[in-house]
Amino acid sequence: MKKISLQDKLRYQFDNTMSRGPIALIGWLLALSVLLIAVVSFVVVITPIGLKEDGTQYSFFEVAWMSLMRTLDAGTMGGDTGSWPFLFAMFFVTMGGVFIVSTLIGVLTSGIEGKIEELRKGRSFVVEKNHTVILGWSPQIFTIITEVVAANANQKSGCIAILADKDKVEMDDEILARVGNTGHTRIVTRSGNPIDRTDLNMINPYTARSIIILAPEDAEEPDAHVIKTILALTNDPARRPEPYHIVAVIRDPDHMEVARMVSRNEVQLVAASEIISRVTAQTCSQSGLSVVFTELLDFGGDEIYFKSEPSLVGKTFGEALLAYETSAVMGLFKDGKVLLNPPMDTRIEKGDQVIAVSADDDTVVLSGKTDLGVNTDAIIKDGVIHESPEYILMLGWNERAPVIIRELDYYMAKGSHVLVAAPQEAFLKPDFAEELGLTALKHLDVTFKYSETTQRQALEALDLKRFKHGIVLSYSDRMDVQAADAATLVTLLLLRAMSEESGHTITVVSEMLDVRNRDLAQVTRADDFIVSDKLISLMLAQISEKKELVDVFQDLFDPEGSELYMKPASSLVKTGVAMNFYTVVEAARRNGAVALGYRVQAEHADADKAYGIHLNPVKADQITFAPEDRIILLAED
Repeated sequence: MKKISLQDKLRYQFDNTMSRGPIALIGWLLALSVLLIAVVSFVVVITPIGLKEDGTQYSFFEVAWMSLMRTLDAGTMGGDTGSWPFLFAMFFVTMGGVFIVSTLIGVLTSGIEGKIEELRKGRSFVVEKNHTVILGWSPQIFTIITEVVAANANQKSGCIAILADKDKVEMDDEILARVGNTGHTRIVTRSGNPIDRTDLNMINPYTARSIIILAPEDAEEPDAHVIKTILALTNDPARRPEPYHIVAVIRDPDHMEVARMVSRNEVQLVAASEIISRVTAQTCSQSGLSVVFTELLDFGGDEIYFKSEPSLVGKTFGEALLAYETSAVMGLFKDGKVLLNPPMDTRIEKGDQVIAVSADDDTVVLSGKTDLGVNTDAIIKDGVIHESPEYILMLGWNERAPVIIRELDYYMAKGSHVLVAAPQEAFLKPDFAEELGLTALKHLDVTFKYSETTQRQALEALDLKRFKHGIVLSYSDRMDVQAADAATLVTLLLLRAMSEESGHTITVVSEMLDVRNRDLAQVTRADDFIVSDKLISLMLAQISEKKELVDVFQDLFDPEGSELYMKPASSLVKTGVAMNFYTVVEAARRNGAVALGYRVQAEHADADKAYGIHLNPVKADQITFAPEDRIILLAED
């Protein structure tokens, strides 16, 4: 065994000191400078070379000062006078100074570059309060950032702090390219794993206003990642005592129960697959409904707000519907519960809040009007809509398809039929519908057909003239995003060509995965596009601003409660007759429903006019409905 010598110990101590970085190096250079100056000054003072021209001796401090100046600036030596030994001593000090200063500059440059590189890696602590935290990175993040920035537009400053297992520079560049100017909102990015508590602490979740959890786009088990992140937040020993406001997406319904168990009532969970399936089913036979959902969910137009109004205490919900001119009341927040379209005679009590669609929270203001100009002669009494069986064609297949079929069963008339066509080997099995539990539906019959939906010959074999409505689903289970959207686009183009040639009109709802591909698909003139990730992103942003909205959305998309419908205007009011929207609200109120807006069919292809959707119109404005126009209603059926 080697014997450890004094030299080994000294080298070990020196190596440990040097490993501490630039500060240690600067300390060694300082010590070397002091030693050099002290030695030279001592030699000059105790020897004859320290004699001045007048015969007096330089003091130690005089020589030390002169040596220090020559150490820092080599040019100072140019004016030296004295004996050759003295000049040589100053030259020695100067050369030592050149070495020391050069090394110091190198150390400082290296240290600054290292610090900048460290900052670019995004590993420093975020000193923010009341900020929005986003944990994870996926394509959804750009929509979320855009919406949160819009929500912060009326604030002096805001901050979004992002923690993801991704290079900070890449995150900053992508946000700049995809989002652009963020106004008063600062975007702070940090590189780290949201599941790691040390990394999680960097983002300072303890003072955050809200926390949004996203699963990485390349995660094999996205729900497991989300659940682990929730656990890292809620079980942190250093966490804050107050409950967090966390919003997260769970994609697989089977994982929802586990997620609820670990959430500790601090997490608002969004069931992505279930919501998209319900939106698709509701939109299938109601063209334009997806635009209504988007309008409600984004911060660009009208949103849903909660507002206390003491002057409404004692009045009924039905009376509150007509109390606002620029806001559309849709429900009440009563005893901590969301009630959408409650019975019209429900009394508003102290502490209750109205739930209203409005341009901003400060526009939910009572009109104060008593004469509303309701045209009672234009209201149709007991308007009845006769429902008849419908034939629906579903092209494509993914994990959401069975849920969509079950949801369709709630909205279709008895005797309706769904034909599902896709290149799925399982469709060839005679008992496939039974395996999915689709043989006991109340209103629908379902059949499956193996078919290549991107081939015209296969589509022609389906006899499109039989169908009134169509759904084109994305092949998201077996293709990447762009390939799946490309297949959807081809199918839509074929449907459009065949429809124009035959003269048979079929309303088509299509599922797109990438919001950018929606714009490309406009050429197909499909009636509705449901962009899965965008809808969920909008919902996450809304709930992050107010957690009670999760109950509002849950009720809206739940077939058991009140949902949004696009009813023919002729079922409530007379067409061809001028009236204000107060009249429409009153007509809906008499039928136990809430009127939120209307759709002008003549504008259905105009993107600049929101495809004819007029959500929360000014109630005093006049409108004359055509027979094909529709009213946007919140109703039980």
